[in-house]
Amino acid sequence: MDETALERARALFFEGNECFAAGRFAEAEERFEASLALVPGRASTLANLGAARLRGGRPLAALPVLAQALALEPDDLQSIGHQATALAALGRHAEALACFDRVLAAEPEHVASWLGRGEALRFLERHDEALAAFERANALAPTLAVAWTQRGSILRDRGRIEEARLAFEQAIVHGGDPELNGYFLAALTGGNAPAQAPAGYVLRFFDEYATTFDAHLVATLGYRAPAVLVEQVADLGPRRFASTLDLGCGTGLCGPLLRPFCDRLAGVDLSEGMLAQAATRNVYDALTKAELVAHLASTNERYDLLVAADVFIYVGALGPVFAGAARVLERDGLFAFTAEACTDEARDVVLLPSLRYAHSERHLRALAAEHGFAIVSLVRAALRQEQARDVEGLYVVLRR
Repeated sequence: MDETALERARALFFEGNECFAAGRFAEAEERFEASLALVPGRASTLANLGAARLRGGRPLAALPVLAQALALEPDDLQSIGHQATALAALGRHAEALACFDRVLAAEPEHVASWLGRGEALRFLERHDEALAAFERANALAPTLAVAWTQRGSILRDRGRIEEARLAFEQAIVHGGDPELNGYFLAALTGGNAPAQAPAGYVLRFFDEYATTFDAHLVATLGYRAPAVLVEQVADLGPRRFASTLDLGCGTGLCGPLLRPFCDRLAGVDLSEGMLAQAATRNVYDALTKAELVAHLASTNERYDLLVAADVFIYVGALGPVFAGAARVLERDGLFAFTAEACTDEARDVVLLPSLRYAHSERHLRALAAEHGFAIVSLVRAALRQEQARDVEGLYVVLRR
């Protein structure tokens, strides 16, 4: 081999490592690719290229080069770990689990793999095994905040509330996200509830579950909010809406129900994954990635129908939403939404242990009056099921 080419490939490799360490993953990828063009088939360069693509948010592109690296060095634990992370990012959790287990078979005290194993098991709904994995991660690394948070989430779902509270507190002590863990704590204790769920939490949740969300809601939880809400609007009598906005449209379950009596139908959601699913329905004229309060406060569009099905369970303080709705609605326009019903009518809003906000009917009536809305209909009916029991909701239609 030409000595000059070899030296240049080596220099590019080290430059790539420097870029990677500095967090400049696109530049690192360019250096590794250039190095491989000079010296193809070098396992360490392939492995680092895969890592750069993975850290740069391109897990699908990372997998082929990681496979090449492992074909050359089948027992390289670093490449196996990167492969596991890429598979997990793509939702291939069973395959990711197998990779994490390969690493742990060779290095039983590899903390990152215990954490990854627990996350994969959670997605596979093997919750007891997931809890054991997070506990093992914390036994090896007691200050690993993310493992404490994950433990707390499983313990909360298991009804082990005091243990969950301690886990979230430990997460905060060890540098975990105070907003996220504080939100989880508030749901357990009922105190100091934030105005809404942390945007990062909501975004990650819906992006991760976008492809399976409909099946879980409809088939498992008996979800009926879109159908009942749109029926409330339709029952008001024949009317075509010139422009409709589906707030927090998610995967677009409301879209096909609204389309027959809407000339223009737009949707807005925070989750890119959800919007991608909504687009496949081919019923929306426009889909926008945005936080709903910010969108209502800034858009130049005006509507004669706003719909928000099962959105306010993630929003505690509804005043800004009502103000935004009043801003964008034409006179005589309708604002139709659902809310989970608060059982304590003395309270405006409660953050439940389920991490959902519940609102009282009294509070919703007061907000409507404050922001210039008349109540057209308000019906109590089930939203979905939880542990084989109906979750009572409020189906509300307001007129501007």
